[in-house]
Amino acid sequence: MMRRSAAPRQAPADWSADDTVTLYGHATSHAQVPSARAHWAGLVRLKRALILLAAHGALLAGAAVMLLPFVWMLVTSVRPANEIFRGSLLPWPEHFHGWGHYHEALAYVPLVRFMLNGVLVCSGILAVQLLVAIPASYALAKLRFGSERILFYLVLAALCVPIQVTALPLYLGLAQVGGLNTYFAMMLPFFLSVFAIFLLRQSLKTFPDDILQAARLDGMSEFEILWRIVVPSARSSIAAFAVFSLVAHWNDLYWPMIVISDTQLAPPPLGMMFFATAETGSDYGALMAGATVLTLPLVLIFLMARRRFIQGLTM
Repeated sequence: MMRRSAAPRQAPADWSADDTVTLYGHATSHAQVPSARAHWAGLVRLKRALILLAAHGALLAGAAVMLLPFVWMLVTSVRPANEIFRGSLLPWPEHFHGWGHYHEALAYVPLVRFMLNGVLVCSGILAVQLLVAIPASYALAKLRFGSERILFYLVLAALCVPIQVTALPLYLGLAQVGGLNTYFAMMLPFFLSVFAIFLLRQSLKTFPDDILQAARLDGMSEFEILWRIVVPSARSSIAAFAVFSLVAHWNDLYWPMIVISDTQLAPPPLGMMFFATAETGSDYGALMAGATVLTLPLVLIFLMARRRFIQGLTM
């Protein structure tokens, strides 16, 4: 049975181009309707463009504020010593000092040693954190054993406990067993990361249960399911946590300052303290050059992992 097509709507016989209608709250003649609609559409586009411009302007202003200390550090590292405290507002040095401060920093202190110490400590901490946090977060997210909710609440409560609370007992314990001035002493308090458990648990919570059930029916164990199926799908969240962990422990000064007194074992922040007090005194040009060298690895890590980092935070 064929349906009859609707006849096109005809304008009323008494319709005149001089008649007025209400368009966007204003009285407008029929002849002016197309131009009025185009006018209001232009105003809407202009409003959206202004909002977008204001949002990007605010973001650019915030980025400039965040980048200003790094720019000042980089510019100071190439200023001559007599220009550093002159109070000039110029964003570039009047006389380019070149690589002089960098040569002083690399020649007078073991910057490469500090960086190797930081790589070793941060890598060891991150490896153990992931080995502990991934199975724990999977158990809290996907396994049902009766007390997973209570354990999750304990994880949330542990997020409120700062390192300063456990610093004294850990220091006394390491002193009793002769563990001070070792790499293990710098890594021990951070092997268990409740933040990693929380972040990965929230990510694994969204993994489909049907896939896990199908894998169990195929005879896979829970550890096989975890490492062969779940972990590859959570690479973005793992990368996001890895960036957090590496940046936090590369810049950590509080705990290494307590347990380390040997310059050869110092991580980058503690090494900069030894550098500033023992070698350079008030030579802030060389100090900023050393800070630039020690900051460069973090910038490279973030640039390489920025896409995974953003994906891990938005999942």
